[in-house]
Amino acid sequence: MNEEVRGLHERLARLEELLTAQDRRGEPAWRRPTDGESRWAVTAAVLGAVALQLLLPGRLAFHPDWLLPALEVLLLVALFPAFHPRAGRTTALLRGGGLALAALVSLANGWSAVLLIRGLVRGTEGNDAGALLMAAAGIWLTNVIVFALWYWEWDRGGPAARAAGRAVYPDFLFPQMQSRDMTHPDWEPAFADYLYVSFTNATAFSPTDTMPLSRWAKLLMASQASVSFLTLALVVARSVNIFRG
Repeated sequence: MNEEVRGLHERLARLEELLTAQDRRGEPAWRRPTDGESRWAVTAAVLGAVALQLLLPGRLAFHPDWLLPALEVLLLVALFPAFHPRAGRTTALLRGGGLALAALVSLANGWSAVLLIRGLVRGTEGNDAGALLMAAAGIWLTNVIVFALWYWEWDRGGPAARAAGRAVYPDFLFPQMQSRDMTHPDWEPAFADYLYVSFTNATAFSPTDTMPLSRWAKLLMASQASVSFLTLALVVARSVNIFRG
């Protein structure tokens, strides 16, 4: 009897799931359950950040200078089996590991940015304009990747939650969300979209076409714009003084 009741409950749950999926079929992809996205773009971005960290001068790196890049690569390798789009729905490994990976990249780049800014303020950094610009460019580009990771990991609960269609209200309002007639119904934000948001925020020091809606998104974008502005302002000022001298 218990087996029959359990089977009936399972069939009812399955029927409810099918009816819900049918009702949501007319919704855009970013609001309904989907297969999610491939993690190859994220993998390439993290490897790019690791390469930029290794190219920085040793005086601007967290010592030992191989430690954080090695941890990032090891964590990326450990997460690789879970990088199938559907894997994120059934395990917390990808979510926790992704946040840890973003934190490691942030720590490494933040450390380098603090050392660079401190050296510029004290006058101990930036005797060679070319080397200064190259180091600052590496830190700035890594900063773009870092914040793209955070935006991607936090918007509507992360990539797994977005794929499951659990979150109703977005943290970032993309243009495609406002004009269905101009957007393919299967469109949903992917890592490249968050990378673009991060790049434009780092260059314009403010949102461009994508608006932050939640408070954490606004604070995160404000933090990125502040770091980007401070780094660029100090580096450009120091470089001008070097060229004039």
